[in-house]
Amino acid sequence: MSKGTVNKVILIGRLGKDPEMRYTASGTAVVNFSMATNHFTKDQDGNNSDTTEWHQVVAFGRTAEVAGEYLNKGKLVYIEGRLQTRSWDDQNGQKRYKTEVVCSNLQLLGSRGDSEVSQTEAP
Repeated sequence: MSKGTVNKVILIGRLGKDPEMRYTASGTAVVNFSMATNHFTKDQDGNNSDTTEWHQVVAFGRTAEVAGEYLNKGKLVYIEGRLQTRSWDDQNGQKRYKTEVVCSNLQLLGSRGDSEVSQTEAP
């Protein structure tokens, strides 16, 4: 870690759809999912406003396997990780960017009836 810098993300939110699980050629599990967080504010007139922010999340290894097994659309989840931005050229030669959270720790939240509580941490 570079001195004087921090790249840490902590989110609690709900999955927007079921996770997409795959494996690399070397057999490493990879999972992608989107999660929503909400921000509540009150304007000058006292009206409440709710803004939803969508986050793209990727996890690897055992964390990915747990996410693929226990997470599904609507589940409440706590994640920790770091931000990472990737870039690529699309079919038309335009540069595209994607910022996602690389998850190193996840914990299922909610009642026991919703799901079995599980926690993982990447090495």
